[in-house]
Amino acid sequence: MTRTNSIIQAVEQLLETATEQHRAGKFAEARRLYQQVLARAPAHTLALYRSGLLELQDGQPHAALALLEQAIAAVADEPRYQFVLGQALQALRRWDKAIDVYESALKLQPDFLDAWNNLGICRQLRGQRSQAATAYRQALLLESRNAAVMANLGTVLREMGEFTEAVELLRAAAELEPAIASHRLNLGIAYWNQGNFVQAERTLTETLAQAPQDPEIAFNLGNALHGLGRQREAIDRYRQALELRPDYADALINLGNVHSELGEFAAGMAAYDAALRARPDSVVALNNAAVLMRTLGHIDDAEAALHRALELDPGNAALHDTLGNVYKDAGELDAAIASFRKSLELDPGAWATHSNLAYTLSFEAPEAGPVLEECLRWNERFTVGLPRCAHHSEGGHTDRGDPNRRLKIGYVSPDFRDHCQSLFTIPLLSRHDHAAFEIFCYASIKRPDDLTRRIAAYADVWRDVRGLNDEALCRLIREDRIDILIDLTMHMAGGRPLLFARKPAPVQIAWLAYPGTTGIGAMDYRLSDPRLDPDGFDAHYSERTLRLPDSFWCYDPLTHHPGVNELAALERGYLTLGCLNNPCKLTDHTLRLWGGVMRALPDARLLLMAPLGRHRRHLSQRLCAHGIAAERVEFRAFQPRSEYLRSYHDIDLGLDTFPYNGHTTSLDSLWMGVPVVTRVGRTSVGRGGLTQLFQLDLLELAAESDEAFVAIAAALGQDLVRLAALRAQLRPRLERSALMDAPRFARQVERAYRDAWRNLRFVGRSP
Repeated sequence: MTRTNSIIQAVEQLLETATEQHRAGKFAEARRLYQQVLARAPAHTLALYRSGLLELQDGQPHAALALLEQAIAAVADEPRYQFVLGQALQALRRWDKAIDVYESALKLQPDFLDAWNNLGICRQLRGQRSQAATAYRQALLLESRNAAVMANLGTVLREMGEFTEAVELLRAAAELEPAIASHRLNLGIAYWNQGNFVQAERTLTETLAQAPQDPEIAFNLGNALHGLGRQREAIDRYRQALELRPDYADALINLGNVHSELGEFAAGMAAYDAALRARPDSVVALNNAAVLMRTLGHIDDAEAALHRALELDPGNAALHDTLGNVYKDAGELDAAIASFRKSLELDPGAWATHSNLAYTLSFEAPEAGPVLEECLRWNERFTVGLPRCAHHSEGGHTDRGDPNRRLKIGYVSPDFRDHCQSLFTIPLLSRHDHAAFEIFCYASIKRPDDLTRRIAAYADVWRDVRGLNDEALCRLIREDRIDILIDLTMHMAGGRPLLFARKPAPVQIAWLAYPGTTGIGAMDYRLSDPRLDPDGFDAHYSERTLRLPDSFWCYDPLTHHPGVNELAALERGYLTLGCLNNPCKLTDHTLRLWGGVMRALPDARLLLMAPLGRHRRHLSQRLCAHGIAAERVEFRAFQPRSEYLRSYHDIDLGLDTFPYNGHTTSLDSLWMGVPVVTRVGRTSVGRGGLTQLFQLDLLELAAESDEAFVAIAAALGQDLVRLAALRAQLRPRLERSALMDAPRFARQVERAYRDAWRNLRFVGRSP
């Protein structure tokens, strides 16, 4: 044997021994032996490859990369080498290079299943989901019952929103490999994505029992419980996840969400703060914290958090949407509208943002056209091609030959609770004729309370539907065979316009949240009255208008406390004008009107409600620009209802807003004995004061021009005797009026429902 052959044989024996140690998991010894091989034969391709493989398996991808590149430089057509190089690049998060290498391996060996699978993983990590799914499907063509690949394909399909196939694949993977908890975890998440929270909770509970130390399972079980409305149990699971992983930012964020829903705001903010300590660049935590700050009236803090988040992620549509809502609350309408438009530019499919835009436009539009046009754009963008439910009238169930039969009426709202909406729903729901109408309430309430329970008692059937998506709720309403479905929220927070776009009931009517248009082609009618909508206003709406004889509103303050006090001006020696509407109604036109009144009453003061901070200072500057000096203005922060009502003790005369009048706020003012001078507009939202004053026989307080508004307010402000008399008379006058005659209002609404039902054959036109 020659010396060369002897060296080659020794190297091969050394390599064989190294490989045996490697396979036995003795990495240190194997590494030593591989190094000896390479010291004797630096270009030994197989030794380079196996040494690189060992370094990768031992968690050293950088070292692996150098060795594998040397091996491939020598042997470029070996698919195994390419595959392991791809794995090293994948471990280093160099997804694009890994993709190139896997594709090279597959050109060399098209039936390389693991390469197809890993190619799919890298495509998925790069956000190339459809290409990832293609790669996984190629792998399954090679081995149709490979559980790992099925699970990967199911996961990427779940991310793509193809939940039905995802569930089938993940369920099959879990059955093939029941010991692999991750398969069942992803199956539970897919059920959650489907909105099937019951099955998600069942699957994830079983999975957590299988792997109790896995924080992701506990976290996702918390999500399923949250979806079922079992918030306390969700909190327990989030806390379990945090015990296993204290810096689990997503669990902290969702814990904050649930605490916030429950009204436990301090605990919610503490959770968001902890999430930001764990992940300082979390835009989700910053956004959700800003939402809570907005709820608490901490507008400056909310704005600061959102600007910080936008520095991190300027293209995040949700951040711009939240910022728009913050600006709206602060009365910065132009900035709010710009934020909503930016959000829609970034995410054209965000229907809720478009609803926010349409609603915000109504605060500054003196004519109905801009709001109608925006709502029609909303309808065109989000409802074209949306499948409609086949309701019972289409299946032959409805007996149209008996227009007087007992009708099923469904009310849909997220606000059957301690909310201003209840001041109007309770008078109606408590007085319905249950012999003629069967009343269903579809409630999507995050935090039920005593008023929720009171309202539920007025319904024949109460449905808690917060956990149902629009498609599932549409099916439920169809199964309940609802004849007339009433939307109480429209384009406001928590509304479900896409439910109504699916047309789950033969007749659909909009009422209450605001008396404008929805723009939704499937919405048949809207309730109004002759003052809100005189002749000639029908072109303002996509729906037909059903005019109630008296009033759009029937009001119940739900309390007799506090009582009406004496006129404060008699004791103080000066008049206090006031408006406790949200700042979003304080347009420049409004401030110009008020400036005229304040000049006509030079000793008067002005009481307003506005959040603390920069935006209050900006409002003060705007008031000064209209001649209302800062020393004449007192601001108050947002208050609970009892304290808010007591604030009217300090107001002698109310000034309305324009072009969007006060609605609930004006009725509260009248209830507290404070008359409101209103400016009548050319939209329904600008005629709320008119319809309320009409019912009180106080039309002399309704001005048809700016000059008349100033003159009426100035004359009344100078007549303290009349103001004092009005203060004493207003509450009993309101109680005797149609505005608080619940039985009368209920009969009028029911007649409108009956008329709409009789005219069913005309229903269903598109705008």
